[in-house]
Amino acid sequence: MGALIISCTMKQYILTLFALFYTYSVIAQEKEVRAVIETNYGNMTVKLYNDTPQHRDNFIRLAKAKHYDGTLFYRVVKNFVIQGGSSDSRNAIKGSQIGYGKPIVIDAEIRPHHYHKKGALAAPRQPDRVNFFKESDISQFYIVQGRKYSPKEVEIMEKQVNIPIKRAIQKKYYTPDKKAILDTLRQQKKVAEFRKIANKIKADIEFEWNANTDKIYMDDAKREAYIHQGGVHHLDKEYTVFGEVTDGFEVIDKIAAVPTDKNDRPLEDIRIKVRIIEP
Repeated sequence: MGALIISCTMKQYILTLFALFYTYSVIAQEKEVRAVIETNYGNMTVKLYNDTPQHRDNFIRLAKAKHYDGTLFYRVVKNFVIQGGSSDSRNAIKGSQIGYGKPIVIDAEIRPHHYHKKGALAAPRQPDRVNFFKESDISQFYIVQGRKYSPKEVEIMEKQVNIPIKRAIQKKYYTPDKKAILDTLRQQKKVAEFRKIANKIKADIEFEWNANTDKIYMDDAKREAYIHQGGVHHLDKEYTVFGEVTDGFEVIDKIAAVPTDKNDRPLEDIRIKVRIIEP
C-alpha cells in the first residue's frame, strides 16, 4: 500500500508540474513583446502584436541586429505618418532622397481588428500596381499621427463604402427574375412559397455581406479611437499594422511638427535606435 501511495502522489506531482509548465508557456506566448524606439526628440514604447508573427519576429530580429540604430525618420508628413528604418537613411547626405531602393518583402498580415489609429506601428509597401498581394517592406516602418474625425465624418465614411457594397450584393440575389416570381406569389397569396424564396434571398444577402472584407465595420473601440485619439482611416486594410505605441505619443507630435523639405524629409536628422524589452 505504501508504494502505491507514493506512486500516486508522484504521479499527481508530475501532472501538477506539467500543468503549471503548460500554463506558463501559454501565458508566455500570449505576452506581447515591447520595444523602445529612441530618438533625439524623445522615446516611444511600442508593443508588437502576436497575431502578426512574421512582422513581429522580423522587427525583433532587425532590432537585435542593430539594423535600425543610426537610421532616420526620413519621411514626416504632419497629420499623417512618420516613417523610418530604411538602411539607406544611415549617414544619408542632407537633402538626398531616401527609401526608393528595390525592397525585400514579407507577406502581408493585414488583420481587420488592427487599424490605423494614432500610434499604430505599420509596414510601408510598394503600390498595388506592382505589389498585388500588398507585401510589406522588410525593414521600414511607419507610425501614425493622423487627425481626429468628427462623429459625422465617421458615419459618412462608413456609408460611402458600405452602401454601394450592400446594394451590389442585393442586386446579385434580388434579380428581376426573382422579383417577378415573388410578385406573382404575392398576387396569388401563396404565403409559404413566397416566404421560402424571400427568406432564401435574405439569407444569401446576409451571408455574403458578413463575409465581405471590403466593407467598413466600426465597433465602439474603433469609432472612439478615430474620434478621440485620431488616425488615418483610409490606410486600413491596405497595410499591415503590427503594433502600437503605448507610451510617448507626445514624441509622435514633436516629430510630425518638424520642418521638412519638398521630399518630406526633416531638415534636421531625426535618428533612431531600437531596443527590445523581453517579456
